[in-house]
Amino acid sequence: MHQFDTMHWADVIAKTLVSRDTKHLISTGISPSGFIHVGSLREAITAEAVHKAVNELDADAKLIYLVDSFDPLRKRYAFLSESYEQEVGKPLCSIPCPCGEHMNYAHHFIQPFLDAIRELGVKPEVFWTHELYSTGKLAGAIDNVIKESEKVANILREVTGRDVPADFFPYNPRCPACGRFAEVAVTGYEFPYVSYKCACGHEGKADVRKDDGKLPWRIEWAAKWKILGVTCEPFGKDHAAAGGSYDTGVRFAREIFGIEPPYPIPYEFIQLKGKGQMHKSSGSVVTGVDALKITPAPVLNYEVLRYNPDRHIDYDPGLGILDTVDEYDRVEKMYYTGGAGEKEEDLLRAYALAQPDGPRRTMPFQVPYRHLVSVVQCTDSFDGVIEVLKRTEHMESIDARDLGLLKQRADCVRYWLDHFAPDEVKFCIVMEMPEVKLTEQEIAFMKCLSSSLANVAWEGNLIHDAVYECAKSSGLGAGKGFQALYQVFVNRRSGPRLGYFLSTLDREFVMKRINQAAQM
Repeated sequence: MHQFDTMHWADVIAKTLVSRDTKHLISTGISPSGFIHVGSLREAITAEAVHKAVNELDADAKLIYLVDSFDPLRKRYAFLSESYEQEVGKPLCSIPCPCGEHMNYAHHFIQPFLDAIRELGVKPEVFWTHELYSTGKLAGAIDNVIKESEKVANILREVTGRDVPADFFPYNPRCPACGRFAEVAVTGYEFPYVSYKCACGHEGKADVRKDDGKLPWRIEWAAKWKILGVTCEPFGKDHAAAGGSYDTGVRFAREIFGIEPPYPIPYEFIQLKGKGQMHKSSGSVVTGVDALKITPAPVLNYEVLRYNPDRHIDYDPGLGILDTVDEYDRVEKMYYTGGAGEKEEDLLRAYALAQPDGPRRTMPFQVPYRHLVSVVQCTDSFDGVIEVLKRTEHMESIDARDLGLLKQRADCVRYWLDHFAPDEVKFCIVMEMPEVKLTEQEIAFMKCLSSSLANVAWEGNLIHDAVYECAKSSGLGAGKGFQALYQVFVNRRSGPRLGYFLSTLDREFVMKRINQAAQM
């Protein structure tokens, strides 16, 4: 396998971390308030790349994923029924599952995402914040924060430049009467109880050793660093802005909890082509689960890892997917066969890091995505795909592992065609000759093609050359010749790359259709 001459960004970060200590806890996570979009995959993929790179340096790195299940539902989103209006303000872990098949609202939205990142090779230990509260793991940190409430307020004022109310209290009790982190008036604190009066009229005491309330999220972030021992964390660039949550977290870590803040990896957002920024709860229509159904896991990993975290990524779920997989295949071939220049060394390392189980010893069997786009539309089963590919590819040496990769690619292509592909690449083979009227020149072209293809090996480039020569000799021209063939096979005037498309079809079927056209 390839030996690397340059240092990928994940290796640079890993080297920095190991120079500080040989044990590290890398943290990532999300608040599962709704559908988790493809932009959120960047954080998990980035964390896993550093996790791998640190462990490759013979250090001890662990990866955790924090599900912020105790965050309140901020509003009723458009995808929720009106009944969820009454759930606003309640913690996500206490809200009913929208489909009725999961433990709660938070579980409903996070579980498919956790399954997806495991497919990417990201297999962290998962922590649910509501359990950190309910089991008392945060009790000591909460007590510390409340005792230092004046210092907490001063840090917020100094770092954010915003006013902090005189009655600021760094703990929000959850009212058992209304179930919400409602507006409350705190009337006293003596460990472990916070006395309060809720806006709904209920008066009570919140036990900081239980899930009776929570810290405000800025101080909660630093508290989680403290109790879990986080040493490195990637997060979106919005948190890294001056006066943002990481800046306050640094002060809280050092001045409230007496720890050093984690090594930060701020990352730029993924931008959905034509839709703007896409990160966590923004309005993207492409979820992380969708992204993994469009392209296999290593391709998606590579698309993130090829860029430094401080560069934004343009994600095009349409035609751009074909370019993405072409680029991946190109780098994969270089990884195994050589030919990479100095500027491409980082891409080779990105490829290696992108493999969920590490790079294979031998190069995987490749079938171009663009070719599969045509192939899967010629048949309705994977067995049919194999039959087609036996006519167009050298399939003699494919093993069970490569067959599995091929099926995954075929399934991804079909999902892409069903949900995200533009109409221009979709077609349906017409099994009977459609009702088309051909000109005399087009009929002459079909006669020439019938004769020419009878003596041509059934390969895409040779078929293409025959079509081109017949179109030219008949005076029709290549463009109109292609259009005539598209009409008789897919009843459209455009379609896939013609020579390769015809090579995927049964030769007898193609010749019969062309002969029919030649006799019109």
